[in-house]
Amino acid sequence: MQFSPRGAKMGGLSGIRSIMEDIALAASDPSGGTWVNLSPGNPAHIPEVTGTWLALQQDSLTRRFAEAGGRYGPSRGSDGLVDAIVRYFNRRYGWSITAENVLVGAGCQMLAFMATTVFTGPYPGGPRRLVLPSVPDYTGYQGLSMDEGGIVGVAPGVEILEGRSFRYTFDLDAVRREPSMGMMLLSSPGNPTGRSIPADALAGLIRIAEERDVPLFLDHAYGDPFPSVAEDSVDPPLHPHVINCFTLSKAGLPGERLGFAIGPRGAIDAMLSFTANSYLHPPQLIQATAERALDTGVLDTLTQEVIKPYYRRKRQVAEKLLHELLPDAVDWRLHATEGGMFCWLWIDHGWFDDLAMYEELKRRKVFVVPGRHFFVPPFDSPFLERHATRCVRLSLSPDESVVAEGIRRFAEALEEMRGAH
Repeated sequence: MQFSPRGAKMGGLSGIRSIMEDIALAASDPSGGTWVNLSPGNPAHIPEVTGTWLALQQDSLTRRFAEAGGRYGPSRGSDGLVDAIVRYFNRRYGWSITAENVLVGAGCQMLAFMATTVFTGPYPGGPRRLVLPSVPDYTGYQGLSMDEGGIVGVAPGVEILEGRSFRYTFDLDAVRREPSMGMMLLSSPGNPTGRSIPADALAGLIRIAEERDVPLFLDHAYGDPFPSVAEDSVDPPLHPHVINCFTLSKAGLPGERLGFAIGPRGAIDAMLSFTANSYLHPPQLIQATAERALDTGVLDTLTQEVIKPYYRRKRQVAEKLLHELLPDAVDWRLHATEGGMFCWLWIDHGWFDDLAMYEELKRRKVFVVPGRHFFVPPFDSPFLERHATRCVRLSLSPDESVVAEGIRRFAEALEEMRGAH
């Protein structure tokens, strides 16, 4: 059987799929030994968070099983959850949205795929592409377009800071020059960097969306109002050219794949049809659980009193270990502390290669994510082509002892790689 061009693209071995397969193989490694996994974005198992969701889910099972689990529901999402979302966001941000502005779906990545399919691809005047207005950005975005060459990443500026730190900046002029734009997509706080978009850059992207009459899709998976792991962030903007996407994955429910989009009625309606035509509606029992978490205020309590402080502590511990253990002779830099669940490291040497380090760390039973997977080739600058291979992402989700051991083994491998050159 022959794949279509879209089938060949979507069925290929992506960077993230190859890494996940490596991790699955490690879980059944017959050679023994403990693997140190600093790779996935799975949030940490925090007892208070897990216990709260378990109690809410048990309550839903008891009270709502027949209603939620025993029959089909609306493609938009259950009436109870949609209404709870409307109440929550109108109360918190002073908005005036209605149910027609809301769509519940299977996580932010699926909702972004739906929006990408709706707004990009072949047009009568030529193809329109998905534009990532500042790379690096979430590696899963690179699989959203079903068309070859359907995604472009815009190179960032780089600001060198004190104390082995740096920060990416937005090049709005470069974004504005993109000739074939159908939609912009951005995670904030960013995966892998933890960077939150500044208010002026966000306003600039919205202006470009207005000028080009395209949507700006904002993925708030790590942002406000939950799980709110960034130290500084701007409120989600309510605007006719913005689709905001939120998820419960990083608030403790990654396995349930539940998220929702809030945006202009026309865009949401098109995505609603996509839902109905593909998988009817999202699972309903977990929607009943999420409805109760929003209405009771439990989700806000978990976010502010448990999740945000937890990752702040983990980041502080990881930064201290990196400064203590990484070789002084190596020119390494850490993306500025702005929150998030990862450390994004830049090793600025010609002898460093992210895939070579990935393979070396696998031999030491450690998983990280090579930096190149967060960029979009082909690269439009020599700097970006070099830079993409000189970065790695470390996850802060494992226990502190696991993070510490992973950083120790990374430091040893880095010293050996330096010594070999």
